[in-house]
Amino acid sequence: MPRYHTLGKIPHKRHTTFKKPDGGLYQEELFGTAGFAGMSSLIYHLHPPTVVSEIKRGKDVSPKIAIDKNMKALSFKGFSLKPEQDFLESRKTLFVNNDLHIGLAAPKEFSKDYFYRNSDADEMLFIHIGSGKLRTMYGNIDFKYGDYLIIPRGTTYQIDFDTQENRILYLESFSPIVTPKRYRNNFGQLLEHSPFCERDFRLPTDLTTHDEQGEFRIISKKQGVIWEYTHSNHPFDVVGWDGFHYPYAFSIHDFEPITGRIHMPPPIHQTWEAAGFVVCSFVPRMYDYHPESIPSPYHHSNIDSEELLYYVDGDFMSRNNIEKGQITLHPGGIPHGPHPGAIERSVGKKETGELAVMIDPFNPVMITEEALNLEVDDYYKSWIK
Repeated sequence: MPRYHTLGKIPHKRHTTFKKPDGGLYQEELFGTAGFAGMSSLIYHLHPPTVVSEIKRGKDVSPKIAIDKNMKALSFKGFSLKPEQDFLESRKTLFVNNDLHIGLAAPKEFSKDYFYRNSDADEMLFIHIGSGKLRTMYGNIDFKYGDYLIIPRGTTYQIDFDTQENRILYLESFSPIVTPKRYRNNFGQLLEHSPFCERDFRLPTDLTTHDEQGEFRIISKKQGVIWEYTHSNHPFDVVGWDGFHYPYAFSIHDFEPITGRIHMPPPIHQTWEAAGFVVCSFVPRMYDYHPESIPSPYHHSNIDSEELLYYVDGDFMSRNNIEKGQITLHPGGIPHGPHPGAIERSVGKKETGELAVMIDPFNPVMITEEALNLEVDDYYKSWIK
């Protein structure tokens, strides 16, 4: 990812007249990043996307830092986060640095009286509990348990949840979220040894053009501040588009694990990368097949990165007393490894059913006040027998 995609009606040549049935012109918009050198799409609107009747500055939602420098292994019970009615209100940022923000959300719904746009960051929404439909001007994407939703910065969206019980791990990246370079050839095609292929990615479908005028609230976040824009035209008034810049979905269940004769290092689980961090998917897989292999990971010192592990499902063999939705943070610069008894338990095992998302920031993360509300007491002592 990304690859070229198109939906709806577009003219034969870009930046040329594209006439409506009544003789007027559709309004072309280049939506892209990195000036004019990054990924982009050309979008054709019924009306200019620039017609704004009012702008209001809202509250500052910058995370409140509780611990700015940390060298202690910590853990947090994510399912202790209380559900809230609205999507934006439910989002609680737990860990931050200059490259990314990481948080949890437990929304009951996405209020239909606004649209949302993150003007600073690409978003990764990992759906732990729930299902529904992501709606954007590019079209719609159905999602369910285990899906990653990748939403490029500046994308205006709404979400239709199917139920009121939803649990989401989210990540805001201040650089583009992409698949690892080592999985792609010079043309961007995913290689044969990649743990996923283009067929596994779900792109927008069902482009619906809304020819509506009135007052449409777009909540936009920029530099930690919420801004409210009132547009005179529906933001999803698109008749067609093409390009490389759009949201898409990928299921963790479609990640094909790479296995070996002896224990393989964490990079084999890598799914996404950006400037300053990587994201890995731990999925059910066969264990190592050397006759004397130790399937449990060896003790290791992640000197150059933090390790955040979000536990989704199954029995995570290297940890004791771990619950769904729990997060562990092992800071860079100190060793960590399996809990007592985990190494011995793993010997002779043939497979694992674990499911987890790991985020490795290359720069230390600060810990927010919201995170401390979920903290497990004295996690760092859990290696004492």
